[in-house]
Amino acid sequence: MQVELVSPEAVLFSGECTQVVTRTVDGDIAFLDHHAAFIGALDIGQTQLWATDGVVTLALNRGFVEVSNNVVTILSDAAYAADEIDVAEAQEDLEAARVAVAADADNDEAKAALEWAETRIAVAGAA
Repeated sequence: MQVELVSPEAVLFSGECTQVVTRTVDGDIAFLDHHAAFIGALDIGQTQLWATDGVVTLALNRGFVEVSNNVVTILSDAAYAADEIDVAEAQEDLEAARVAVAADADNDEAKAALEWAETRIAVAGAA
């Protein structure tokens, strides 16, 4: 199937894949060739693309996924491949988010920042 992964900054991936696994707001979902039509909102999490030259793992910060006519299109607010992640920056963001969550456990923005930092660190470590 054809896969297109686009962020506001760039086209991060365009090519053929045998499988795509990504995280929606309802949980993880996998797409294989000729998957039924689908539209969903993405959550913060990892996305894996089984491309012809290996598995590509990316950190995604929300967005949308659409599957139609054997094409998977992922539009993400922010997305980074493992080699693009600044681990030191992600660690700083993680510590700041932990402090913010500790100060106000109901702060959804701080919880999202914490999850985004953890996701980037996990993806960078998977490289």
